[in-house]
Amino acid sequence: MILYSYIDSALGQLLVASQDDKLTGLYFKGRHHAQIVSTWIRQDDVEIFAQTEQQLDEYASGHRKDFDLPTSLSGTPFRMQVWKEIATIPYGQTITYSEIAQRLGKPDAVRAVGTATGANPLSIIIPCHRVVGKCGTLTAYAGGPVRKTALLDFEAGKIETLHAEALE
Repeated sequence: MILYSYIDSALGQLLVASQDDKLTGLYFKGRHHAQIVSTWIRQDDVEIFAQTEQQLDEYASGHRKDFDLPTSLSGTPFRMQVWKEIATIPYGQTITYSEIAQRLGKPDAVRAVGTATGANPLSIIIPCHRVVGKCGTLTAYAGGPVRKTALLDFEAGKIETLHAEALE
């Protein structure tokens, strides 16, 4: 059974989903929004949602650089590889789609890496905002270009805290 709720965070309103006490989705409302299906049940008092909200608040205030939430992902083997690789990108650093393809031993799979990155179900937790185009160019981001720029600037120390009002 999939449970869902909404979190008001410094990153804006987020849709969160869980199954078996593990976080399965974190989506920007209005931009990168999973389709809630009739079998999902809204439940706001789920412990994993409270943990997620707390860790996101700690991240947005500069007190957390890594997340340690129990998660459960589902996707093709290739997508799972891409997400695993993205999860290793250190706070404050970026990597290109082609570098990920190289690391996976599939240098011609740059577009497939981009597609997998765009399908990331755990924004921020799996930090796909740290994936950039050639020469460091900013590329599409489920949270939008303003949010991606702010996240990268925040992690680079150019801004002190994140505020939802500035990201929408």
